[in-house]
Formats: sequence, C-alpha cells, structure tokens
Amino acid sequence: MSVTRSGADTARTEGAGARSGPGPAGSATAALAASVLGFFVITLDVSGVNVALPAVGDDLGGSLSGLQWVADSYTLMFAALMLSAGALSDAIGARRAYGWGLAVFTLASLVCGAAPTLGALTAARVVQGSAAAVMVPTSLALIRQAFPDPEARARGIALWTVGGAVAIAAGPVLGGLLTTQGSWRAVFFLNVPAGAAGLLTLLRAAPSPRHSARFDVPGQLTAVLTLVALTFAVIEGGHHGLTPMVLAAVGTAVAAAAAFVAVEARRRAPMLPLGMFRQRGVTVPVVAGFACNAAFYGGVFVLSLFFQEQRGQSAFSAGLMFVPMAVITANFNYLSPRAVTRYGPRAVVVAGLLVGTAGCCALAAAGAGTPWWLIALAMVPLGIGGALAMPALTSLMLESVAAERAGTAAALLNTSRQTGGALSIAVFGALLSGDFVPGMRESLLIAAALLVANALGAAALLPRR
Repeated sequence: MSVTRSGADTARTEGAGARSGPGPAGSATAALAASVLGFFVITLDVSGVNVALPAVGDDLGGSLSGLQWVADSYTLMFAALMLSAGALSDAIGARRAYGWGLAVFTLASLVCGAAPTLGALTAARVVQGSAAAVMVPTSLALIRQAFPDPEARARGIALWTVGGAVAIAAGPVLGGLLTTQGSWRAVFFLNVPAGAAGLLTLLRAAPSPRHSARFDVPGQLTAVLTLVALTFAVIEGGHHGLTPMVLAAVGTAVAAAAAFVAVEARRRAPMLPLGMFRQRGVTVPVVAGFACNAAFYGGVFVLSLFFQEQRGQSAFSAGLMFVPMAVITANFNYLSPRAVTRYGPRAVVVAGLLVGTAGCCALAAAGAGTPWWLIALAMVPLGIGGALAMPALTSLMLESVAAERAGTAAALLNTSRQTGGALSIAVFGALLSGDFVPGMRESLLIAAALLVANALGAAALLPRR
C-alpha cells in the first residue's frame, strides 16, 4: 500500500484550517504540551503496570511468563510498529497521526481496565502498544515542526524527555498507590482523562504538512515477525528450556531478520533506509538507546517484583522506593541540553552511560536484608544516567537527518529503545524464574555491561565537540 501525492499536494497542510486558529506561539505551545502529555501517559503505562503485575496475577491468575506477556505485549508492539508509524506521520501529517494514536490508546486503556481475563488484558495491551507506536515518532515530529530554531527545539525535546523520565520513575508510585488503595484496574483508567486532555490540547496545534511516503508492508511484516519470535523464544525458553517450539521460534526470528534486511536493501522507498546507519550520529543513538532502555525498563521490572515478592512490601510501599529517583531524574533531563551546549554530546552521553553503569552495579549488590534507604539511594544513579544520555542522544539523532526524515528518525530511535525494553524484560524475567536474588543480580550486571560497552563505543565514535 502506498501514499503518493503531487508536489503541490506534498506541500499542503492537513486542511484548510491551516490559515486559521491560534498564532504561531500558541500553536507551538499547544503542540509541545500535547506531545509531552501523550508521551508522559504512554510511558507511565509501562512503569506503573510493572508495580501492579503481582496484583494482576492474584486477581486474574497466571504464571510469571503470563505476567511477562502483559508487560511485553505492550512494549513489543510499541517497538515493532514504530517504523511504519514514522512513515504514517510523514504521509498524513504529524498532528493527525498523533491524534488518531492518542484516541485509540485512550480507548484501549479503558478496555484494559475492564479486562475479565489475563488473555483479554494481553490482547488490549497489544492495541495499546500499537497506538503508542504511532504517538512517539509523531510527537517528536510535532516538536520539530513547531520549533524550527535548533535551540528552541532542544528545549522542547528536553521537556518531552522530562515527561517520559518522570513517568518512568513516578509510574511505580502512582501504580502502587492506585493498586493498594483501589485496584490494578485504576492504573489503566487513569489514562482516560489524561488522553482526553491531550486531544483537547492538540486541537490548538497548527496542522502539519504532508510528505510523500510509502508504507513498506513486507518490511513491516518481517520486522514484527522477528521481534515477536525472538521475544517468544526468550520468554518461553527461559521458563521451559530449549523445546522444539522455542527452537522453531529462534529459527523464525533469524530467518525473518535476514528477510527484513534483504527487503529493505532492495526497496526504492524502504521503511528503514539502511544508508542511515552510515552516519555515526544515527548509529550511536540507536545502539545506546537500546542499552539505556534495556537497563531502565529491565531494572524497574526486576526491582518492582523484588520489593514485593522478596521484601514483602505492598505495591504502594514498592512505588515509594522510586520517589528519590523520580525527583532527581526530572531535573537532570532538563539539565542535559545545557550540558550538551557547553561540553558537546559526546561528553554528556558517555557520562550518562557511566553513571547508569554505577547504579546497576550498586543495585546488583542489594539483597532482601539491605536497608530500604540504601536501595533507594542506589537507584538514583540509574535514573540520572538515562536522564543525561537520552536527551543528548535524541537531539543528536534528529540533527543528523533532514527535516523530512524527522518522523522516520524518531521512529528508528524509539524502536531501538522499546526493543531494548522488551527484550530486557524477557531475558531478566527468565533469569528470575530460578533463584530470584541471584537472577536479579545477573540481570543488573548484564545491564551494567551493556551500558559500559556503549560508553566506550560513544567515546570512540563521536567527535569531542
């Protein structure tokens, strides 16, 4: 399926309303506010649900692998569909694509909250993740369109990342509070008014231009098949060993990945232009973004279970453990662009990855008897590391591509990040299925190794300024 337009159509905006409505300043502010709110909500859904998973299991039943699928079905579709979402953003306009994504996400959240079985919840999470995949690249494209000045755009991206960072860190607090005082279902119902507010704010944003774009169906199908098969192999293999079905999933993932590369290399308008990887400003953010999300999402998943299942804390008490990290992370997200202006992206990215490594190593030394305040303190460097690195990586990525590729670039970066989160939950969950505390330590040390390897790579590949 393709979407093509003449040169005149390509330049036009989403509708005749482009000439009316609020002025440029108001439009830009509305676009930024809607983007930040939407990114906050979809990220909150990841970390908040992690804390609620034990309560979901108690209410709906299911094994640890079933609960992993509740988390990963969302993250997996988030990652798998994001590249096509970038093309959708370019084809129909970022504002329209973002609005549809936010509307579907809000409705899917309502269905999640009312789900009668674990299977129904997992299915609704698939829809949620698909909608989130549309929202992330289109939100970044909205910010780029609203702020053509690089410095203003960097501040907008910083606020966007602050929203996501606060959501990741504060999600366990809200999720724990809602689960303890009410029900795990309230974690999903919370998205409904937030989604409605985002849609109302989006109405004040200026319409977005449309660009000629093609939907790469073979590339999308092979990408989804690769990620689903790989995640299935990791989750089920960790719990049941190398069964024939797991080995078949591994073979399917390898074959689908090879087919994806072959398809993208031969298409005139590929979903993922492989030539983008020749630029260090693209390759470094993609690989480092994978490592950052693997460490953070995987760490939040492991620690949420550790607090409740090994230390006997309530969901709310477990959520409170993330508060120091939440407060400090938000501030460092906003400081990151200033540090990039002064020291350059290389220094900020490397520093962030190394600080995150220190946090993972400190947390790996924790046990069931470790004082709560010491664990909460050890979580802070993990949050600071991502808060420093991700705004710098995002700005570097967007500055390395042409404006018309903003949606595709944002999609590529966030596909890599969400894939890191999905696979870390799969791998870490498999490690936890045996003896929990040793499995937790192995998981956190794997995260530390990923971060330090990327710090060394960024130091070697990025210029000093």
